[in-house]
Amino acid sequence: MTDIKNKVQNIDAKAKSRDIHTLIKDTDNIYKTLSIISSRARQLNVDIKQELHGKLEEFAVTSETIEEIQENKEQIEISKFYEKLPNPTLIATDEFLEGKLDYRQRHSDNQDS
Repeated sequence: MTDIKNKVQNIDAKAKSRDIHTLIKDTDNIYKTLSIISSRARQLNVDIKQELHGKLEEFAVTSETIEEIQENKEQIEISKFYEKLPNPTLIATDEFLEGKLDYRQRHSDNQDS
């Protein structure tokens, strides 16, 4: 698992319109492009969630009563950072347009002999 800070340093967290011809330059098919981007976005979402839970577990305090829950300043700062991250779809789109994604198409052989 890589640190998400390195991945998103230069990515704008706001959605913006994209030229469809730029998106389909490599695949010649918008549906293939969207499938690639959405698959990568799902992977990023899982990675981000695991990373966040891992960092928050460092501060977890097991207590027996709900009244003993304490606010932890570090937990709040970590949570705020992850809330401000760009959407995984925006990160995946940026990676796709920069050529950072490796993908291949599965071919199904439906030959009847």
